[in-house]
Amino acid sequence: MELRQLRYVVAVAEHRHFRRAAQALGMTQPSLSRQVGAVERELGTALFDRTARGVVPTAAGAVYVEHARRVLEQVEAGAAEARRAARGQTGALRLGFVGEALVELLPSLLARFRSAHPAVALECRELSTAQCGAALLTGEIDLAISRGAPAGEGAERLTAVPVAGDHLVAVCHRGHPFAGQSAISPEQLCGQPLIASSAADEPAAARVLAPVLSGAGGVTSARDVHTVIGLAACGIGVGLVPSSVRGLARPETVMIEVDPPLRLPDLTMAFRAADVSPPLGAFLDVTRAHCPGTGRRLSRVMPRRHQAAG
Repeated sequence: MELRQLRYVVAVAEHRHFRRAAQALGMTQPSLSRQVGAVERELGTALFDRTARGVVPTAAGAVYVEHARRVLEQVEAGAAEARRAARGQTGALRLGFVGEALVELLPSLLARFRSAHPAVALECRELSTAQCGAALLTGEIDLAISRGAPAGEGAERLTAVPVAGDHLVAVCHRGHPFAGQSAISPEQLCGQPLIASSAADEPAAARVLAPVLSGAGGVTSARDVHTVIGLAACGIGVGLVPSSVRGLARPETVMIEVDPPLRLPDLTMAFRAADVSPPLGAFLDVTRAHCPGTGRRLSRVMPRRHQAAG
C-alpha cells in the first residue's frame, strides 16, 4: 500500500463521490476507482457503499479513513520538520567562547540568532582559547570565538575568520601611581607586578605579551579577563587586558592606554571546515548579515561550505 492510495481513499471519503474526488485529485474516475478497489482487496473488506448518488464509508471505511488521515498528517509534519532542519531552523548549535566575547560581540549576535531561529537549541560554554581549539577538533563544540586562530595539530581542518581587533590596555587600582596617567609606555611596565592570562590558556596573546612580561617584577596568571580585572581591583598588580573590555572596569579600577599601542591577536570565529550542519550555516548567515566586516570575510569561505553541503 502506498501513501498516494491513502490520499485517494481520504479524498473519496471527503467528497462522497468518485467523480468529484477524481477531479480534485487531477486524475480520471476509472483510475481512482481501480486504486480504491485495490486497497479494498488488500484489506479484504469494502471501505465504501456505492450508491447512485455517491458513496458512503462503511464502518470499516470510517475507521480506515481516520487512521489514513493521521498517517498523512504525520508524513506532512515530518516533511515540514525536515525542511526546517535543512534551513537551520531546528537542531542544536554548541558555541565555545572566551569571556571578552561577551562584552561587545555576542550579546547582540546571539539575540539576533535566537530571534531568527528560536527552535535551535543553543549551548554556550565559556572556554579559554586553547580549550576552544581542542573542543572544535574533538567535535565537542561547533563554533568557537577565541583570541587568535586555533593552532597546533589539526588546526588545518578549521576555518578561522577575524571578528574584531584589539590593542593592549592596562588596568590598575585607583591608588596605583599609574592611575593618574592617561597613558603609559611598555617600558613603564618593567619591574611592575603584572597580571595576565596564562600562556597555556591564551597562547597567541602570550606570544605578543612575552616582551612585556619578561621584564615584569613577577607575573600572576589569571584564568580570564574578569579575573585579571578583579585581581587588579585588589591591588595585586597591573593587569593586561584587551581594549574591548573597557566596559568591564570596576569602580576601584582605572583603564590606561599603553602607548605606543600594542596590537593583540584578533578575536576570531572558528569552525570545522568540513562541518556543513544547517544550524552552523544559519549562525554564519546571521553573522554575515549583522557584522559587516566579519560578513565580508565569511563570504569568501561560505561558497566552499555550500559546495561541501551539496
